Amino acid sequence: MRRSLIDILDLSTAEIDELIKTAMDIIAKPKKYAKKCQGKKLATLFFEPSTRTRLSFEAAMLELGGSVIGFSDANSSSATKGESIADTAKVISCYADIIAMRHPLEGAPLVAGLNATVPVINAGDGGHCHPTQTLADLLTIYREKGTFDNLTVGFCGDLKYGRTVHSLIGALCRYKNVKMVLISPEELKLPYYVIKEMNNHGVEFVETTDLEKALPTLDALYMTRVQRERFPDPTEYERLKDCYILTEEKMKLAKSDTSVLHPLPRVNEISVQIDKDERACYFKQVLNGKYMRMALILKLLSEGEVENLKYIERCELVDSTGMVCTNPKCITKKEQELPQSFKIVDKEHDIHRCVYCEHKLKR
Repeated sequence: MRRSLIDILDLSTAEIDELIKTAMDIIAKPKKYAKKCQGKKLATLFFEPSTRTRLSFEAAMLELGGSVIGFSDANSSSATKGESIADTAKVISCYADIIAMRHPLEGAPLVAGLNATVPVINAGDGGHCHPTQTLADLLTIYREKGTFDNLTVGFCGDLKYGRTVHSLIGALCRYKNVKMVLISPEELKLPYYVIKEMNNHGVEFVETTDLEKALPTLDALYMTRVQRERFPDPTEYERLKDCYILTEEKMKLAKSDTSVLHPLPRVNEISVQIDKDERACYFKQVLNGKYMRMALILKLLSEGEVENLKYIERCELVDSTGMVCTNPKCITKKEQELPQSFKIVDKEHDIHRCVYCEHKLKR
């Protein structure tokens, strides 16, 4: 098995710093990297629509001198015939040197990583996590601020289903004296397991529904859209979709150097008038994502075989006899032969989480 990237926490802060250093070198000396992946193939397996992430991976590999195979629509894959993720990973391992996978079911890239013989990169799995978007976010913050330490970062909008939010918070938690401001309606508050991660690291955070009140305190603001595709109830989406809209008037409340980030696509949560504001960084994020994916591809292709996935190594697995994940978006709901697997997160209250999707379960 080759090392994969399923969750941003699979990377240590030292490894993130190393990737940023490589990305900065790529920016400064692109010709140095033009043939680094000559003869290598990247397979992009996108079971869910994507523009930026898929094209960013493809551009990254092409600029490294490699080639790209794959699909951008699940309907053009053998998934329509019922092929499992495990079998798909085994098959694609025969054709490619590295895989980037996006899937609407949470835990699908983990299953792929456990069955592939080449590195698998999670390019987003449902509402779970999106580690390479986080790498783009981190490089953007680093290039704007020069550090991750001592920053106050606001997250606004859909914090419940926002996989990019979950991943970025997990990464920033490990830096010094980072404060989080969580801005959302009650219905879209950050999930408990992400809150627990902050508590475990002793991170100071506040939860609020008031964007205007939070703006003057922020060094960076991470805006997100309310994601229609994540809502089981369409009426709930319609009620919440316009809960926060960042306008020129509101930006007058922010610091002169507050960086505004957004994982994109944008709907209407950031006025297009802000695009000309020097503090707008969301299109810079797109370009930074390509550089970080180039650095990540180089890193994973250069590493040898490993005994297990870092994601699994971080889990304190428990006897899951009789336990079943109740998350309807978990990969175990589609691939019935997958073994149910859980980790303990609260021994005192007997709280467990599914290894695949992080869904909470009380035995």
